[in-house]
Amino acid sequence: MVDVAVVGSGPNGLAAAVTMARAGLSVQLFEAADAVGGGTRTAELTLPGYRHDVCAAVHPMALASPFFQAFELARRIELLVPDISYGHPLDGGRAGIAYRNLERTAEGLGADGQAWRHLMQPLLNRLAGVVDFTQDNLLRFPRDPLAVLQYGLRTLAQGTPAWNLGFREDVAPAMLTGVGAHAIGRLPSLATSGAGLLLGVLAHAGGWPVPKGGTQAIADAMAADLVAHGGRISRSERIDSVAELRAATGAKAVICDTTPRALALMARPELPLRYIRQLESFKYGAGVFKVDFALSGPVPWTASELGQAPTLHLGGSREAIAFAEGEVLAGRYPADPYVLAVQPSVIDASRAPAGRHTFWAYTHVPSGSTRDCSEQVIAAVEKHAPGFRDLILASSAQTAQETGDYNANYIGGDIGSGAVTMAQLLRRPVISRDPWRTPAPGLYLGSASTPPGPAVHGMGGWFAARSALKNTFGLPTPPLGLDD
Repeated sequence: MVDVAVVGSGPNGLAAAVTMARAGLSVQLFEAADAVGGGTRTAELTLPGYRHDVCAAVHPMALASPFFQAFELARRIELLVPDISYGHPLDGGRAGIAYRNLERTAEGLGADGQAWRHLMQPLLNRLAGVVDFTQDNLLRFPRDPLAVLQYGLRTLAQGTPAWNLGFREDVAPAMLTGVGAHAIGRLPSLATSGAGLLLGVLAHAGGWPVPKGGTQAIADAMAADLVAHGGRISRSERIDSVAELRAATGAKAVICDTTPRALALMARPELPLRYIRQLESFKYGAGVFKVDFALSGPVPWTASELGQAPTLHLGGSREAIAFAEGEVLAGRYPADPYVLAVQPSVIDASRAPAGRHTFWAYTHVPSGSTRDCSEQVIAAVEKHAPGFRDLILASSAQTAQETGDYNANYIGGDIGSGAVTMAQLLRRPVISRDPWRTPAPGLYLGSASTPPGPAVHGMGGWFAARSALKNTFGLPTPPLGLDD
């Protein structure tokens, strides 16, 4: 028998379990798969010795997330931070380069350098306030109103059809759009603009780190801390009923790292009909098609600096990316899709045998798509790196439908566990000052379907655990550091 049962071992579930165990409670974590991690797993998907991140690969929030800062993740694993946070190839062998150094980035943007400084520097100056606002429930008074004002004005400027005002050339706008497209939403929009600006300023702050050895290191660090503080992990154990889970474990609190749809099914007898309807009305976004490659050598980018960038945004101009993403949201497949690519082995040699490389890429597709888009991805890379195809030793593809089958939180291949719109950033999945607490006693939802939303940050699980500590156990939030 235990005090707390946690369902799901993604980064949010692990964060919740770690927090509850650190508070001195007995915790059992249940995972349907045979390995912990959810979106933070690493595996040899193509050939022996080639380690590929199954989902997330680059982690801007690893250094910025308040949970990971409290957990001291940077002391527990090796985070490799590149000088170039991301690159954006364009026609004619050109490329936009986002260096960690803001001034160096601005200098490379020529006539738009000052506009880039004006956009990013105020957010960089008040980064703590920006992170505090974006990594929490938006329905609260912020700690740094001036930071929110600066962030809000820039979100408005980049989230409307007037988003090109202030820019004179095409590189800087394309770079901003490539980052905003991470959110898998309409471009321009306030939601994708806000997400892009947060990721954009983090590129010039701590950078976009890559965990040495693979993203699995993040999950393993949290799992190790849970076990070290008395927690238990049950793998290959699917939970279908909260009532049966309570009966089997005696748990006073159950924290679910699941989608609202799954929670409604698991806990229907315990939840009021109005709340169930809110859960069932939660909307999910477009899916992703992902493909991993084992390569015989480095990617031969026409713009040589791209060879030093672990993260790349392919898709061309601002207008081209916006059009492609609009096609996906309309249920169509764009001829020239946006492709998010990661070449982790340019900074982490442990990912592949000596002289060889791994390459990770995904493109957005309609929800539930069964189409293999490998050729479209290869063509997008070949456009800016002729000869890429000749380097491919092996590949492993996963359709949007298969992504949803692999991880139940990725409905239809939606890796954000819910559409990223302004409405759903405010109502995720309900409008409440404590959206992690359900109407059922001792039942909490702590996933990417709750604030602050998608990304590997652990915040949804941390907030759910803090709510459970306060409302179910009357306990304070414990310290999480290595020396605590």
